Amino acid sequence: MASKPYPLEIRDLEPHEAEKMKVFSGEKTGFVRIGPKGYVLAHRFLEIAADIYNMDIRPSDVFVVTYARSGTTWTQELVWLVANDLDYDTAKSVYLTERFPFLEFSMMVHPEMIQRYLENSKGDEKKQKEIKMMTSHIVKQLALAPSPRFIKTHLPLSLLPPNLLDAKVVYVARDPKDVVVSYFHLCSSMTFMGWTGDFKQFWNLFISDLQYWSPFFEHLKEAWAKRHHPNLLFIFYEELQKDLPGVIKRISAFMGKNYSDEEVATLCEHLDVKNFKTNPSINNEQFKELGLTTPDLQFVRKGKSGGWRDYFDEEMIARTDKWIEENMRNTDLRFPSAQ
Repeated sequence: MASKPYPLEIRDLEPHEAEKMKVFSGEKTGFVRIGPKGYVLAHRFLEIAADIYNMDIRPSDVFVVTYARSGTTWTQELVWLVANDLDYDTAKSVYLTERFPFLEFSMMVHPEMIQRYLENSKGDEKKQKEIKMMTSHIVKQLALAPSPRFIKTHLPLSLLPPNLLDAKVVYVARDPKDVVVSYFHLCSSMTFMGWTGDFKQFWNLFISDLQYWSPFFEHLKEAWAKRHHPNLLFIFYEELQKDLPGVIKRISAFMGKNYSDEEVATLCEHLDVKNFKTNPSINNEQFKELGLTTPDLQFVRKGKSGGWRDYFDEEMIARTDKWIEENMRNTDLRFPSAQ
């Protein structure tokens, strides 16, 4: 499918890094670093890297791009509804994972894990079909999909097609201290990731740029550098919390839509975390049914900022603050307070 060879360097992790990443027991083939920034991805990404880089971008495409656990799901639902004339009936009846497929998801689920899920659902043809569809190559499915296509990805801009900004891109950033807490809970629940460590181990890998899609700050800086491009809208998770109506209006204008204050208020109510947490179409209920997550998964958790204080000790706070300061020294990127 790929028309050109993959132009970015691919290298294995250093042996000491690879050893640390074994705590992700679901990834059986290990991890690689991609490109000059050294983004960390599962080895299976090599099967799809060139197809993603060379995929045909349509001007009608809409991408939501984030580092994991930065408000992705919230933004996807918001963007989809704004673009689709507030069609709540479809939004409630069709899984968000179907309305807004996850571009690189097939790299996340190792063939050994797929086999395990298929064996566990033996005799249930519907479940077997869903597992195969969900873990297959999304780019091939997208090539056949009608426009407009809505696409979620955690890949940084440099690993996406060079002409990505022919399409609309909404990029969401979040304070890394809250990201790492939310990310830890997610990885602990996703059986295909198989996280076996504690929070401090997870945090240590995160600030060492040893997590899926890391380095965190390089990811953000790439998008921040493009924030004035007319086809990229850069927003912060903290803005979604502090002024959801204002962000809805910004996204609406970006998408060429205009909604009344009353319509915006109704959308805010739909997106309110108390309703969002109980909405089965966005909460990955499908993943639970197929065994891809633990039964207690809360895909949408608290939807607040500052929760990291319950997890960090003094040493972790000091080291994280130093890491943030070092990485933001040469940029005007700043995280707004949600308070």
